[in-house]
Amino acid sequence: MKIDPVYLKRHYTSLSDDALLAVDRDDLVEAARAIYDAEVAERGLDTDGLSEMPDSTGDDPEFDTHPAEVAAADNGEAPEWLDEAAEVWSCVVHPGRGPAPEAADARAVLVEAGIPCYLEMQEIRPEELTSREVRHQWRLMVPGNLNLKATSELDREIFNEDFEAEWKAHLEAFSDAELRAMHPQVAFGGLFDKVERITRAYNEELDRRRLS
Repeated sequence: MKIDPVYLKRHYTSLSDDALLAVDRDDLVEAARAIYDAEVAERGLDTDGLSEMPDSTGDDPEFDTHPAEVAAADNGEAPEWLDEAAEVWSCVVHPGRGPAPEAADARAVLVEAGIPCYLEMQEIRPEELTSREVRHQWRLMVPGNLNLKATSELDREIFNEDFEAEWKAHLEAFSDAELRAMHPQVAFGGLFDKVERITRAYNEELDRRRLS
């Protein structure tokens, strides 16, 4: 999988000096290691053993980032719509670990779908802390009016596939009788009902506006 240089840079910048040096450099791919080395050198930390920085990443396939991905990152600047944005995905940041690849995956899905998005680092409020080590989280934000569309894209491209695999494994453990009793219309009756209600409400609104 391609790495996201903008995301990596943000992640390493967010770490404390101790957390940054705690990252196992040997576990990083070459392109990620270059970004890591640059952050360490910029802070003037101990650079013993770090490789010489390349003059350019232009020939490195790991940095073959689509222009739309770079644009979607806003070059690290918060977009104007952020005050009215909606969170569609989040994950905690574990000090000393590499950045969660799921964050880059989620943002890439929205970029591919043409949905404006912004990946921000946020400090977790003290009353919400569940660990002394975890103090920050990544939040993937989209314009508020695109909340449902973005959530649907993430479900279809990422989460539904994982759920399908879990469901298959679940069904394999059933006896024949149990399997027949677990028909999707029974197991997920509430979900089917929700879809019917959503569709009905949408069609009724079309009729009310005489758009159908």
